[in-house]
Amino acid sequence: MILTDYLTCKKSLQWDYAKQAGISHAVIRLPEDDNFDVTKKEHWEQLYWKFVNYGFKPEVIEPMPNSVHDHIKIGDSFRDESIEKVIKMFPIMDQLDIRIICMNFMAHIGWYRTTSIIKERGGALVTGFDIDKAQIDPTLTIRKEQLWYNLEYFLKAVVPYAEKYGIKLGIHPDDPPVQKLGNVSRILTSLENVQKAIDLYPSKSVGVSLCQGTFATMGEDVIKVIKQFCRQDKVFFVHFRDIRGTKTKFHETFHDNGQTNMVKVVKAYRDCNFNGPIRVDHVPTMSGEDNSNPGYASIGRLFAIGYLKGLLEGSDYSYK
Repeated sequence: MILTDYLTCKKSLQWDYAKQAGISHAVIRLPEDDNFDVTKKEHWEQLYWKFVNYGFKPEVIEPMPNSVHDHIKIGDSFRDESIEKVIKMFPIMDQLDIRIICMNFMAHIGWYRTTSIIKERGGALVTGFDIDKAQIDPTLTIRKEQLWYNLEYFLKAVVPYAEKYGIKLGIHPDDPPVQKLGNVSRILTSLENVQKAIDLYPSKSVGVSLCQGTFATMGEDVIKVIKQFCRQDKVFFVHFRDIRGTKTKFHETFHDNGQTNMVKVVKAYRDCNFNGPIRVDHVPTMSGEDNSNPGYASIGRLFAIGYLKGLLEGSDYSYK
């Protein structure tokens, strides 16, 4: 297994914390500004060496850059132009040996919560969702049939090139996995539908970013999910997190305080010989920390990394 941390392109204290916690691999977010062109190799190289020179090997791009992906998900007039940009990313990624893109297919609205100030253990703050409290712009709209069409259109266009360059598209389930947010449909809301998505274009380049917390929110047995996708060699990347509740009302938790048996989870990955990247996800904001970016503070992340490393070592599961 490859232990990673999620790092933005701008150097921060989290870069230091990750190194101090023993992390040497990174999940990176590409810049979303006019100074970074996803089709320009020199822009990628500058960013790549920034991470490498600090001691991190980039393993995953997360998310698919919104500047191109948003057009693809809603299927607007910029879709084909955006798809061409995605295709041009692949040979650059191949040359830099970055093999995985973590992508979702949530149109208009990404991962969504109704609160970020639920008190978890000891008063640490976590995010939560209550569908009855969701406030969604009523002008945003898309039907599920259109989403399925747009996803298949995208996969048919890009997967032959992903195969050519050895790039893997890890599809992330919808978070929260509800059928609709306002007038915005969601499609990747069940184990069955995520399986349907990766079956739209059968390929070694199409698989899942296995977000444990989202599958738990669906009410799925996370161990079953792991085994199902591992049998198909479709687990490309893992988000290690947990929740308590259901898809319509839940809150996130410390990684050792959710409804999933994390010991069994780690052993399931070990038993199916998963050797891909994993990162801890959506951590509590601890006392004294800034809660302006809920789920991505530092102290809770350090706790989660240490907890995961302990589970791996206790399960005799090698990692790097």
